[in-house]
Amino acid sequence: MRALVLESIKKLALREIEISERLGPEDVRISISSVGICGSDVHYYQFGSIGDFVVREPMVLGHEASGIIVEVGEKVAGLKPGDRVCMEPGIPDMSSRASRLGFYNLDPAVRFWGTPPVHGCLRPTVVHPAAFTYLLPHDVSFDEGAMVEPLAIGMHAATKAAIKPGDIAVVIGAGTIGAMTTMAALAGGCSLVIVSDVKKAKLDLLSPLGNIMTVDATKEDLQDVIQQQTGSWGADIVFETSGDQAVGAKVFELLCPGGRVVYISMPTDMVMINIPTAQIREAKMETIFRYANAFPRALALMGSGKIDLKPFITDHFNFADSIQAFNYASDMKPSSVKVMIHMGN
Repeated sequence: MRALVLESIKKLALREIEISERLGPEDVRISISSVGICGSDVHYYQFGSIGDFVVREPMVLGHEASGIIVEVGEKVAGLKPGDRVCMEPGIPDMSSRASRLGFYNLDPAVRFWGTPPVHGCLRPTVVHPAAFTYLLPHDVSFDEGAMVEPLAIGMHAATKAAIKPGDIAVVIGAGTIGAMTTMAALAGGCSLVIVSDVKKAKLDLLSPLGNIMTVDATKEDLQDVIQQQTGSWGADIVFETSGDQAVGAKVFELLCPGGRVVYISMPTDMVMINIPTAQIREAKMETIFRYANAFPRALALMGSGKIDLKPFITDHFNFADSIQAFNYASDMKPSSVKVMIHMGN
């Protein structure tokens, strides 16, 4: 099949590649419709690795996807050819200890699309377990369906934050994950989300979408804004999505007593936090890695109209222009959030 293949660092090719995928009794075959470009896809393109995951041979990119079922295995129930779906890209070993304990996202053996050595989904069709394939609500588009994957990260973070109705949250970073976390926090019950970034164009996308206050970090001091909005008490929750080492070190200074910090992005360098600053607040710290059991809740909120992802789908490319799409995603305009590739299926 014809696919977008990462041949080596900064070398992409649209070419034929042989991928053997047998349809098992509990699998579905999906014709791919939309694929979002994730920051990790771009990172593999530019650098060839993320941590211990190194691209050592040609690999198909892409893991944020939606499409139409064209074939189902003999034991599949609840899904049929013609169904519009999105897919959770990580396939764990369901018999592993992590999976049995409910942490299937932490299964060391998980096979995740577009992560070496697993081929991704920027190709015409994929075979995928029915258990990790989800029906799209009738009024949710294929593009929005491809956005469920990054939204699931925000949903998982909001769940780990143990949001209480009326909480005031801070989201540091207004990129895709920051935006998704903001929407999840509002849907989870936050009365106000304060979003900080250095790119005003990204903040401008968020400001009309609910109880959101934006902070241009090049002109305003985030801690001062939080103090003003909380009567000098501090934020109930801080979500760190920027991955910036210096920013990640100071998040506890923004918290109220008993507040919670959730680290979402992975910094490239170690973050040195001030333990006494956290201790005098009895702060709680959570971390996340991808997500677990988040897709159904994300789709329910999208289907009900509680979360609208259309404003964040900012750029569109055809599959034939995938290399151009990746070059654009590597150096996007500040107003861009999600680059979407349309497969034409």
